Amino acid sequence: MTEQSPCGRLKILLGYAAGVGKTFKMLDEAHELKRQGVDVVIGYFEPHGRKDTIAKAEGLETIPRRKVSYRGTTFEEMDTDAVLRRHPQVCLVDELAHTNVPGSERTKRWEDVQILLGAGIDVVTTLNVQHLESLNDRVRDFSGILVRETLPDWVVKQADEVVMVDLPPEALLNRLKRGVVYAPEKASQALQNFFKESTLVALRELALRQAAHEVDARQAAQEAAEVYGTAAPDNGSAPSLSAQESTDRILIHITANPATAALIRRGRRVADFLRADCFAVFVHQESDFREMPSAQREAVEKHLNFARNLRIETRLLQGKDAARTVVDFARLNGITQIFLLRPQGAPWSKILGRGLHQQVVRLARDMQVTIVAERRHG
Repeated sequence: MTEQSPCGRLKILLGYAAGVGKTFKMLDEAHELKRQGVDVVIGYFEPHGRKDTIAKAEGLETIPRRKVSYRGTTFEEMDTDAVLRRHPQVCLVDELAHTNVPGSERTKRWEDVQILLGAGIDVVTTLNVQHLESLNDRVRDFSGILVRETLPDWVVKQADEVVMVDLPPEALLNRLKRGVVYAPEKASQALQNFFKESTLVALRELALRQAAHEVDARQAAQEAAEVYGTAAPDNGSAPSLSAQESTDRILIHITANPATAALIRRGRRVADFLRADCFAVFVHQESDFREMPSAQREAVEKHLNFARNLRIETRLLQGKDAARTVVDFARLNGITQIFLLRPQGAPWSKILGRGLHQQVVRLARDMQVTIVAERRHG
């Protein structure tokens, strides 16, 4: 990953929890690159007080961090502008999903990484699987914890290389109890949260599946390039639908219901695994979307913006018959799967009778319709 190109190459070291060795491996790779004569620097790394990790950073050039004041406290963030001025061949950036301090030029660290890649700088970074946006609901289901720092899945899809950094949960728990991962007081708190053994096992399985999916996607891209005589995408994304001869296209029905966010995540994830195009549509009965009640309009706009952030194509449709409008759009655009939300507590008479979902199922007999029940978390 050391050859310079107009756009830098991204390598993600993927793990399932703090302490599995992502940062250590990142630094180890940097030393190897340096021995090969590659110009490599540390843009940002977070040792969490781990002595072996701090020692591993010795001998590597570190770009000084930028200080940001917020509410009377000074924080340190990666100085992206300083990295750009230094312009190394490779930059190490720890904790890709990190949220920058308010007042920073960009909201998320992955956005800073995009700037570096755009300048032709290769980046090696670290990420835990629970920070993927599409897995947010699933992680909360089995852990009871809502991960608030997330990043869009397309950031990982564009990576040139995704490498799983693995450690059995038993070994990780042993490291935690020995004080290798966190200080004793923080380790005790961690054992009550993500470091429950059952949670670690589930997270590890997610990470292994995600890594396998990324490998499969890149293999499919390479095979398509060989078969059709086209160049494989440099960013690691899947080849185009035409190159794969894929017929799958996903449609997500948007509503003002807060649970729509989970529906969007699920539809996006299915689309990623199928390498399918993905649409999100909202149907309003009035001729002017702005005539909707403000609270409902704001909720819908929030969900449409969320879909756009996940690189889902959005549409506002107008029609008195929502079910027919959705199905007509789906048929016109070659949709093969429709995702609908069934709110919790919806009357069975509507579900079994003339509700939106039943109407869509009746009209879209040539498509797969998935009705997802709303889940409430206490």
